[in-house]
Amino acid sequence: MNFIKTYKIPILVALVSIVLYLGFAYILKRSEFVKLISLYAALYITSYLFIEKYYSRNSRNFRFLTSIGIVFRLALIVSIPNLSQDFYRFLWDGRLLIQGFSPYLFTPATSSTFDVTIAQSQKLIEGMGSLNASHFSNYPPVNQLFFAIAALFAGKSILGSVIVLRMVIILADVGILYFGKKVLEQLNLPVKNIFWYFLSPFIIIELTGNLHFEGVMLFFFVWALYLLFKRKWLWAAVLIGLSISVKLLPLLLLPLFFRWFSSKEASAALNLTSLLKFYSIIGVTILITFLPFFSSEFIQNFAVTIGLWFQNFEFNASVYYIIRWIGFQVVGWNIIGTVGKILPMIVVLFILGLSFLKKNRTPQQLITSMLFAVSFYFLLSTTVHPWYIATPLILSVFTNYKFPIVWSFVVVLSYSAYGKEGFDENLWLVALEYFIVIGIAAWEFTRCKKYREKEKLPNY
Repeated sequence: MNFIKTYKIPILVALVSIVLYLGFAYILKRSEFVKLISLYAALYITSYLFIEKYYSRNSRNFRFLTSIGIVFRLALIVSIPNLSQDFYRFLWDGRLLIQGFSPYLFTPATSSTFDVTIAQSQKLIEGMGSLNASHFSNYPPVNQLFFAIAALFAGKSILGSVIVLRMVIILADVGILYFGKKVLEQLNLPVKNIFWYFLSPFIIIELTGNLHFEGVMLFFFVWALYLLFKRKWLWAAVLIGLSISVKLLPLLLLPLFFRWFSSKEASAALNLTSLLKFYSIIGVTILITFLPFFSSEFIQNFAVTIGLWFQNFEFNASVYYIIRWIGFQVVGWNIIGTVGKILPMIVVLFILGLSFLKKNRTPQQLITSMLFAVSFYFLLSTTVHPWYIATPLILSVFTNYKFPIVWSFVVVLSYSAYGKEGFDENLWLVALEYFIVIGIAAWEFTRCKKYREKEKLPNY
């Protein structure tokens, strides 16, 4: 009774949130943009109330917010993803894998040419769409392992497979909460920051709801950061390797560890040799996970499929859309084939600059550089799906920069492209999204720089 009395208002807000999540998961259609953004905005208001108004340093409040974060996710447990159709490909890959066939060597569109029976094959192919079905899988091996687990436990039920994958993602988020809290304590930052991830409607909807595996990738990566800052870099390297074998994105961040291994924060005993061992362990871990699929045909198919993201696909881009427009004015056609090769090189040069010119010798300096690297990569990408923002969001939790929180909200504007008449991207809304994000990021950077200069603090 005392509990209800103490948490009367938060419980009421939690019940409202649950109703909103139920509406989002079981009633909303992707083409209903006004309803989508209204529900999304309402959920952000309730999450703000929980984090900024109801949280305190009392450990009981931490447990309360943890509990409602889990309840929000469980409210979606039997829903079929309604904002993304990628999960159909996850199920197809997993069911193909447990039949003994590599998803890197066969495409769903050619499944009739090999002797294998996949439950609900036609429904899965129709669900994923012709574009997805025409390409080889681009999901790394550890990701494929989870797809196979779903097929093993519920290989003849789409809903059953969805529930298995959803439980994996929920457990990963709980792991991020656990290790994220520990990292915040190591950095002497407010523990409540982790709830900007754990209670984020963006995270709950895009990861738990729509079954994107960024959360699993980030679980391994945040765990690795915790161990790294505890000077247990050998195990940290293994976890980073596993993280890359879920999603390739952490590969971008590997050069940033160069300065860390020459810092006092890491250990007086660490040096260039330790750094090479660190990279070697990451490489060996990745190699072990890829080894069961290794062949010349796999390398070719995987490389071609990854290349498509840079040179063929376009969605919710920022700088690239400006370059594309200039290309149309100058040469009269879409220059993505050329620009898609140049922009990654610029990203690599930027990250190398962060690696060798920035200090990166304290945990916060290192994570801040990671945040800048990932954000710059997405600003120059030709394709930025909403769920990609999970990475800058979790990194921001450990820094003084909060623009990814705003980005996780305004990225919902990209869903305006999915109308009742089909796909039609509204470039004015895309421009609004990035105008807000870049503007806030620039303001935060200027403010933090002035504060550090005034207080004579080290650069982050």
